[in-house]
Amino acid sequence: MTEKIGVVGAGIVGLAVARELAAVRGAEVTVLEKEGRVGAHQTGHNSGVVHAGIYYPPGSLKARLCREGVALLKEYCAAHGLPYQEAGKLVVASTRAERAPLRALAERARANGVPGIAELDGLALREIEPHAIGVGAIHSPHTAICDFPAVAGRLALDVAEMGGSVRLSHPVRAIRERPGRVEVLAGRRKFAFDRLVVCGGLGTDAVSRMVGAPGDVRIVPFRGEFYALKGAARDLVRGLIYPVPDPRYPFLGVHLTRQIGGGVLVGPNAVLALAYEGYKRRNFRNVGQILGWPGTLRLARTHWRTGFKEIYGSLVKSVFVREARRYVPELTAADLERAPGGVRAQAVARDGRMVDDFVVDVHGKVVLVRNAPSPAATSSLAIARHIAGIVPALVR
Repeated sequence: MTEKIGVVGAGIVGLAVARELAAVRGAEVTVLEKEGRVGAHQTGHNSGVVHAGIYYPPGSLKARLCREGVALLKEYCAAHGLPYQEAGKLVVASTRAERAPLRALAERARANGVPGIAELDGLALREIEPHAIGVGAIHSPHTAICDFPAVAGRLALDVAEMGGSVRLSHPVRAIRERPGRVEVLAGRRKFAFDRLVVCGGLGTDAVSRMVGAPGDVRIVPFRGEFYALKGAARDLVRGLIYPVPDPRYPFLGVHLTRQIGGGVLVGPNAVLALAYEGYKRRNFRNVGQILGWPGTLRLARTHWRTGFKEIYGSLVKSVFVREARRYVPELTAADLERAPGGVRAQAVARDGRMVDDFVVDVHGKVVLVRNAPSPAATSSLAIARHIAGIVPALVR
């Protein structure tokens, strides 16, 4: 008898999981997505960077699955004619005080097996990025860019070709675990599955409550806003230029990112949003749920200075310009125009700690992806293999 598995969420992670389960298990897979298209949220609102694995603690799920995911994603894009370009990344120290954390970052990258890592001085970095400045840099030549929405679209086709289905405009309304099955009400239909995998992203908390497993962490959304370089200013950036990150946060700071197609993004910042899909500043739809989680207020109390700085940068364009000019001083305010942003689903614990690693829980016959922020898109095919290894442990 063919196993029936449901997957909630048609972002790149959910679709990769569905494809993996159909290919490896021969399962009949149904993906349930509330939007009218695949990759509508985090998959379609990111900078398109294929991360090499520089930042993540050695031994963590992020470190392992990122490195595995890069290889799988590169191979997948080549097999299906999808764009994939090794644009290269510089992580630039702009002051002497950043030299020590930069060296530590290089050691971490090597521990994670990131290939080609080189430490450069201020002159050598200009050979890679002639218009950039700094006192030193790490060069990651194999950091790449791709089109994640295109990858998600191809994954959806794979699922269909393997006998599965992707049900768009099917928001999940209720989930009940019964003896031998999981019942899911989505849209106006009821589905019965042997197992269910939840890759809900920004909707993770709502679906987790339906399962009866709210968990010890909650999703706190952070809006990331971007500018794009205009005209000739795009030629000032060849690849990717990043700052040395603040180790207290899982965000990487305002950076310059070349895109598939030739554009260059500047950003993102990280502003607490008050709606799970808070792409606009005045969206307060979920303020009660977000602020009602004790971890949100504890996070705000601990990091209020940084939060205020991010809000100020959101409102004042010159802050973005100043951050970009630290690395490419030729840029001016006239070179930057607003670009679409995104919202990051960041898990926060009750004590206010931002959860850094990927988190996957099992509740009965349901697998819940609790935390899958960046580099989840890079790691998606490896995350799918990891989850496929968890699903068989569930008992009928």
